[in-house]
Amino acid sequence: MMQSPDIGGMIFRHTADSHVLELPIIGEVPLPTGWRLFGVDISPTRHVVFMVFAALLVLGTVWYAAWRVQQRQRQGKSPQGFGAAIEAVALFVRDDIAIANIGHNGAKFAPYILTLFFFVLYCNLLGLVPYGSTPTGNIVVTATLAILTFLITEISGFFTLGPKGYLKTIVFVPPGMTGVGAVAMAGLMTPIELISKLVKPFALCLRLFANMTAGHFVILALLGLIFIFANWAVAAGSVVFVLFMMLLELLVAFLQAYIFALLTSVFIGMLQHEH
Repeated sequence: MMQSPDIGGMIFRHTADSHVLELPIIGEVPLPTGWRLFGVDISPTRHVVFMVFAALLVLGTVWYAAWRVQQRQRQGKSPQGFGAAIEAVALFVRDDIAIANIGHNGAKFAPYILTLFFFVLYCNLLGLVPYGSTPTGNIVVTATLAILTFLITEISGFFTLGPKGYLKTIVFVPPGMTGVGAVAMAGLMTPIELISKLVKPFALCLRLFANMTAGHFVILALLGLIFIFANWAVAAGSVVFVLFMMLLELLVAFLQAYIFALLTSVFIGMLQHEH
């Protein structure tokens, strides 16, 4: 009797991190292990490799686009092609996401927001290519990005508002309220304000991780139906649904990069203005 395939194991093997890199023709290539720093294992994993690849793609994309735009400008012509497309995306992220949600200080945060957008986008897209992997499907990666945003938000807010203004974002007392009522309101609202500060990065982290993982689970589960039922009709239906899900995942990859950049801008902007 033929043993049924382990579809669950296949799904978790594809989505989980590992010390093995899958390459075409060559097959599985083990990554070096045993690298330790201050007792912490820092050995590279598959997601680390693809994060480095995503960072190089961001650098290459921005550098090449800037070179193309400058080349056209030296010729006295307007940008076109790849350079114009990346310039349009960069201007959209800078003007309609960073500056629009942060305010007059938005321009100085634009490089960080742009870096986040392109890095998250490439990390999302790399999971859709053959032999690829999705670093943003790792909660450690999304948590690190969220913590960076949290630190930038709180530290920049402290220096912008000053100690007294920043304290008001934690100890909230409605204007005009004094005496016992003010003390009671401060005691009630302070824990809520502190929790809200922690919930924001948690929401950033979980939203990106869940969305990028769920799509891959659905695609692999649909593909697994082919091996479970071994039927031509099921196979044809699975292929159609998988193609649809792949197109949907392509949209989700762009959408999640946009949402991560947008929410980061909103959170930063909330602590840049006292009102």
